[in-house]
Amino acid sequence: MEETKQQPLALRVCAELAGSLLLCFAIYAFSTWGSAVYGVNVVFIPFATGLAYAVITTLFARISGGHLNPAVTVAAVLTSKTALVDGVLYVIAQVVGAIAAAFAVVKLLPTSEQVAAKVWLSPAVNGFEQGSVSYTLLTQYGITFSVTLAIIVEVIASLIVVGAAMSSMDKTSESHGRYALTMGGAYAIAVAISYPVTGAGLNPARSTGIALAAVNEGLTQNPLQQLWVFWIAPVLAAAIVALVMIVAQMATATKPKDASAAAVAEVTGEDKNAEQKSFDDANASAEEGAGEQAEETEVRDQQADSQGDADK
Repeated sequence: MEETKQQPLALRVCAELAGSLLLCFAIYAFSTWGSAVYGVNVVFIPFATGLAYAVITTLFARISGGHLNPAVTVAAVLTSKTALVDGVLYVIAQVVGAIAAAFAVVKLLPTSEQVAAKVWLSPAVNGFEQGSVSYTLLTQYGITFSVTLAIIVEVIASLIVVGAAMSSMDKTSESHGRYALTMGGAYAIAVAISYPVTGAGLNPARSTGIALAAVNEGLTQNPLQQLWVFWIAPVLAAAIVALVMIVAQMATATKPKDASAAAVAEVTGEDKNAEQKSFDDANASAEEGAGEQAEETEVRDQQADSQGDADK
């Protein structure tokens, strides 16, 4: 496979910024006015999110690799798929793009005395307990989704996303289409798992953008107070995936070394056998030569005795 030529860093950073802006705008859009007006449910949200990631990744994968998620970038840096400086700039660009998308959506939302901004924003922000998208329904039964459950769900869902990204991320041009489809499917599954609990963070940039834009919009829970969960959980998942990949690489790297050692030992054994055979052949030749010399000596002695008898 022929590797694609790496684009300049500035172009790749701009691609991550533009991709994050478009992606987050789409997610915020169908999570706000799509949810409030048309009543989209937990079946539509995973499908729409997966489709958004697949399409945007397809557009920008050939330029920047299509990370679009700080957790994916962290895992790529830890596994040496992305340089550290590139990774830092990628994360900054992703967060800036998400913030710009969030403020654009919030400013576009129509509000009135009857319809406050929180009606639009509640399904779009990420949170748990009072900040969960299921809070209103769950409080009728006296229960809430705790922070422990939120962390566990976000870590598991992020493991699916980051694991899919690392397993399919490649620098070859043929891999871009497969990578985009894989990411779309991974996000769809992860959102289906986590949306009822946390609103499906999975992406720290996506969580940060809408949290900042919704701070003073009258939500039941200030999203900035719970934002730490939506950074720690995906980054922890990225570290776990990176650790597993590094251990797997170390394990596979020792196998060729063992094989080469066995090959060397086999060659050494063959050389020793050859030397032993040569030594045995030399001994046999020496013994044969000594036997022939003894026979010649005996013949000469017999000739000498015969000559002595003839003289007598």
